[in-house]
Amino acid sequence: MQDKEVQHVFLVGAKSLGTYGGYETFINKLTEYHQGNRKIKYHVACKANGDGSMDPNMTADAEIINEDEFLYHNASCFRIRIPQGLGAAQAVYYDMEALKECCGIIKRENIEHPIVYIMACRIGLFIRYFYKKIHKLGGKIYLNPDGHEWMRAKWSWPIRKYWKVSEQMMVKYSDLVICDSITIEKYIHEYYDGKGVKGTNPKTTYIAYGAETRKSILLNDSLKLLDWYKKKGLSPKKYYLIVGRFVPENNYEIMISEFMKSNTKRDLVIVTTANDKFLAELEKKLGFKKDKRIKFMGTVYDSELLKKIRENAYGYLHGHEVGGTNPSLLEALGSTELNLLLNVGFNREVAKNAALYWSKEDGSLAKTIDKADAMRAEEREEYGRKAKERIQAAYSWQFIADEYMRVWNEGMV
Repeated sequence: MQDKEVQHVFLVGAKSLGTYGGYETFINKLTEYHQGNRKIKYHVACKANGDGSMDPNMTADAEIINEDEFLYHNASCFRIRIPQGLGAAQAVYYDMEALKECCGIIKRENIEHPIVYIMACRIGLFIRYFYKKIHKLGGKIYLNPDGHEWMRAKWSWPIRKYWKVSEQMMVKYSDLVICDSITIEKYIHEYYDGKGVKGTNPKTTYIAYGAETRKSILLNDSLKLLDWYKKKGLSPKKYYLIVGRFVPENNYEIMISEFMKSNTKRDLVIVTTANDKFLAELEKKLGFKKDKRIKFMGTVYDSELLKKIRENAYGYLHGHEVGGTNPSLLEALGSTELNLLLNVGFNREVAKNAALYWSKEDGSLAKTIDKADAMRAEEREEYGRKAKERIQAAYSWQFIADEYMRVWNEGMV
């Protein structure tokens, strides 16, 4: 029988406790900051195979229990195996199997008042079933709706339609919607309070993602850093930087095109995942290979090296427009002095007056880059100071962890 003073929280929707994406980073940090708290017990679903899966045998500090379970940051992690060949349905299968296992654990261990926190709106057509089952077990369902997944350009029209319907049902059958963006929380109420899905009127709260402002442990004369620069033909403060998933909705086409129009002598360093089809499309449209300043670097998995690369960038370009609070933006504000952001509500909400803004209009980003190039060192330093103050005030991991602890404690009532 569980300790009634302990709040059990099940985390469903991320691939692992790693750094593959926003949810993975979030779970990694949340469990890290709460690992010494005896009033909270996390149960985390992890992919056992396929893209983004986590091998606990290769993970430092993971304590293997058996083939399907391990402990990490004092969290009980259970592995879900995914059949190959499911395509876009893989994520739906993963979430459903993870929820089945959550229900099994709750029942087997006689867990009282559990919270099942689902990240992203993938299983809307099936959520009513799990909502009833988890409520019957004495639990509650909390939801993080992510951003506007139904707006992402990578999805076909039928899949976008599914995402939209799925979001409606997920919001309807949730006891609490935790929004990582004020803009997303506003959208949820505008769409669902008496509209869209009748009678939903969701209960919401706002808790952002977190970030750090500490410096990388690597120094400027680190052999690892110098070797990376040498291979890429780069020097500190001689490049602008983009870090993020290589997908159309992150506006790579506009950022590369506008950079090519600018007068800067600096390079554009793009650290991103592989997508050969999209890369070929951009080359056909833009012919960026003719511009020696444009440099695709692939991925950088060493977190300290990536942090140092951010610190040494002259400026950071950010073109995300359909997500909530984006982790790569928070990391940039915590590390890079000068940040040039697409002027949308999500980004302004996060950075406020600590960044420069550009629009999708022709010439806007090119002019902003030229303006940034002409800035005095004191101006850049001031932007960097304000960016770090913004992170420390509203997005520190300690602050975010404390906010979640408040929400979990309320769930015990």
